Amino acid sequence: MIETDILIIGAGPTGLFAVFEAGLLKLKCHIIDALPQPGGQLAELYPKKPIFDIPGYPAVMAGELVDNLMDQIKQFQPGFTLGETAETIDKLDDGTFIVTTNLGTKHKAKAIAIAGGLGTFEPRKPLLKDIEFYEKENRGVDYFIKDPEKYRDKKVVISGGGDSALDWSVFLSNVASEVTLVHRRNEFRGALDSVDKVQELKNLGKIKLITPGEVVGFSGSERVESVDIQVNSARITVETDYFIPLFGLTPKLGAIANWGLEIEKNAIIVNNALDYQTNIDGIYAIGDVNIYPGKLKLILCGFHEATLMCQSVYNRINPGKKYVLKYTTVSGVDGFDGSRKEAEKAVVKAID
Repeated sequence: MIETDILIIGAGPTGLFAVFEAGLLKLKCHIIDALPQPGGQLAELYPKKPIFDIPGYPAVMAGELVDNLMDQIKQFQPGFTLGETAETIDKLDDGTFIVTTNLGTKHKAKAIAIAGGLGTFEPRKPLLKDIEFYEKENRGVDYFIKDPEKYRDKKVVISGGGDSALDWSVFLSNVASEVTLVHRRNEFRGALDSVDKVQELKNLGKIKLITPGEVVGFSGSERVESVDIQVNSARITVETDYFIPLFGLTPKLGAIANWGLEIEKNAIIVNNALDYQTNIDGIYAIGDVNIYPGKLKLILCGFHEATLMCQSVYNRINPGKKYVLKYTTVSGVDGFDGSRKEAEKAVVKAID
């Protein structure tokens, strides 16, 4: 049994920052995430893409932001249960909770913070014969691009008409030996500069563009060797090492939807006037997973929600004990590992 003060479900940026705010209050945290590494969709979907709306960072790569958050919380020694999904929750008579994962790992906590982002992501898959065979064991079908170096000097076919298809086509044009972008329409739904960049690279011969076209089949006994593309009334075959359909993702709350929480539009209703608590006392929802009037699904909003949530949990765990907020520039930061971070003290010196 893993015991902690706050059990955080979701290791995205909001969940990670909650560890820091809890640590300032001397509260221990443990995090559960279905992905094999921390970072949530930043690590899973676009680790190599820049984020432009984090205060103090004109631009920061998504993966770099995750690394920075992990470094920031290191001294508070959070625990992680990764590659497992929170399945069931039981509230005990003393107000604590038992959360059990799909692999049977049990966690006991004084409060729960659901920071699951948009939920678990499932890629929208094209309806193609035998695609399940090729998507396993690196046989040539990928729905996410985690490490672009995987495609170094390889032939790649990307299918899709949105930002992801455009951006990865541009990025991989400098990595893969050949990039072919297939879209069933001539028009793309993406950032104008991305569309213009693809047009420029097409003119330079660095991207092959097939529109309107649609991938309708595969060839290859052990792995993908080529794809069949329907172009108007004709069918052509394009040799490739990888086929990457980027048709978007479908978010789902998963087992959390069965926990008795109030749900609206696939999100958890919270009390935003106070502390982002759900309809169940002791269970909070922060970040993109929650909903309330005026909700904005931004990372910086999740950071704010995590801060107020931690203050509420402190008061819940320590009833009647007053906490005086101190700025870290004054008080410093004491880690659970014995480390201390503090600003340099002013030097007292007379001036002649």
